[in-house]
Amino acid sequence: MRVFIAVDVEEPLLVSRLQSVMNSLASTNVDMKLVEPYNLHVTLRFIGEVSPGVAGEISRALSRLSFKSFKVVFKGLGAFPSTLKPRVVWVGVSEGFKEMVELRASIEKLLKSVGIPPEREDFAPHLTLARIRGSRNLSSLVKLLNDMSDYDVGSMIVDRVRLKKSTLTSSGPIYETLLEVKASQ
Repeated sequence: MRVFIAVDVEEPLLVSRLQSVMNSLASTNVDMKLVEPYNLHVTLRFIGEVSPGVAGEISRALSRLSFKSFKVVFKGLGAFPSTLKPRVVWVGVSEGFKEMVELRASIEKLLKSVGIPPEREDFAPHLTLARIRGSRNLSSLVKLLNDMSDYDVGSMIVDRVRLKKSTLTSSGPIYETLLEVKASQ
């Protein structure tokens, strides 16, 4: 099974504001796949394909995760690998960035204890909104990204972390929560 660890974005007002941003992205007429509103999340750690036994070990390790709830502010549109060559469009994390990085470090320690090798790339907390599939009208998307580079989308309280199973389908991924760990306060 394909698994990852994430913070789901479920706060209705924030989801509504993110949908508005995604509508603006769609209006550029760039060939893209928008993230479904019910699938919005910040990936803390993508793990990938594991056996059900390893998923159980990850779940047991993750159940020992201890963290305090914190506020996250989503601000500024950007893209990987860059705004001039966008492949993945995201909203950045301003307030709560440090806490997200610390939470991720705690998760890495727990994963290491069950033999999951550490991720090679540095962690940059972000919320993926779309994946770009073509180059048609890319200049209009680049302009929108520049115009919204400091756009304040909204905030939420991070008070739970979830181990998720991802099943890829032709109409998009289907996510299922395998474990939820709540903040200690």
